Amino acid sequence: MKGVTILGATGSIGISTLDVVGRHPEDYRVVALTARNNVERLLGQCLEYQPQYAVMVEEAAARELRGQIKTRGLKTEVLAGARALEEVAALPESDCVMAAIVGAAGLLATLAAVKAGKRVLLANKESLVMSGGLFMQAVRSYGAELLPIDSEHNALFQCMPNGYRAGARPEGVRRLLLTCSGGPFRGWSRERRHTATPDQACAHPRWKMGRKISVDSATLMNKGLEVNEACWLFDLPPERIDVVVHPQSVVHSLVEYADGSVLAQLGNPDMRTPIACGLAWPERIQAGIQPLDLFGVAHLDFEPPDFAASPCLSLAIEAAKTGGSAPLVLNAANEIAVQAFLSERLRFTAIAEVVSETLERCPSAAAGSIEEVLDHDRRARRVAAGIAAQLMEHSS
Repeated sequence: MKGVTILGATGSIGISTLDVVGRHPEDYRVVALTARNNVERLLGQCLEYQPQYAVMVEEAAARELRGQIKTRGLKTEVLAGARALEEVAALPESDCVMAAIVGAAGLLATLAAVKAGKRVLLANKESLVMSGGLFMQAVRSYGAELLPIDSEHNALFQCMPNGYRAGARPEGVRRLLLTCSGGPFRGWSRERRHTATPDQACAHPRWKMGRKISVDSATLMNKGLEVNEACWLFDLPPERIDVVVHPQSVVHSLVEYADGSVLAQLGNPDMRTPIACGLAWPERIQAGIQPLDLFGVAHLDFEPPDFAASPCLSLAIEAAKTGGSAPLVLNAANEIAVQAFLSERLRFTAIAEVVSETLERCPSAAAGSIEEVLDHDRRARRVAAGIAAQLMEHSS
């Protein structure tokens, strides 16, 4: 029986992971669950799955959960703080760690799992965007097994040559094609997007996701971050990675080979498929997904992205080409801008303005350690927050 730790258990990926794990109680047991401050949901998960450990990042939330756990007579030990995330990520009882904390907050815990030599199911793309070279070197040095969980990267992984391991350059591959639904604003003009609301941005037509990643999907920043991630996962330059808008979200990505073959992975848009793939690879297990009905789908459409209407995609691809600290600056500025938009303090189209201006003010530099990565991240966030404040003042 394999032990599983889930970093970010109360988010959409964590919930889906528990759904898959719960279908195979003879094969998997939950060792640890973590969350930032959602006591009610984490308590319910502890009652159902009875992990050895539960972590709440916020101290007050941990105290509340600890009291609730004690009242119900559970044996789960409740830990608190960001350092506790790293501790449970490296537990010897865990064979597999789902890294599903959204944003830069997930970097250190994910890296701790890598350094413990775990099978790491990577749903936290920011870890690679922020520290790609250092992260992949740690994967090699500590003998970790990295399996991508983003639906697109998991699709690419499934279409790779037999025996492929993430981080190696795949033999015979000419290019990667990352599919993209186009988000909720596909077909909208830039002028119409100017007045888009958070609720509109979060109303994704195909996927049910958290609010931050939903906004990233609306700006196409999510796809740009995925280009950056794919460069590290598959050791290919951004010039050999293309984005293709595919509204049906049935073809999850494609790999083009030197002989002209193009392999694609298809399935219903449900994250339980890549999660089950990562948990059981190279075996296959039930994920609770309905079979794909090709007759119901009827047709598949493909079109190029609208770069003019979605400048965040261009910014992200250019950051991948620039390298150095540019991708992490891009990510930091985007997190600041998206939070301001979700708080209704910044207009939708200003997200790209904040990111662009932050990249200009924070020129790319080398980062030779995780400490330097975090320093660059903190500086970029300060700069981005200042730019966002100026834009908010001018629009008020």
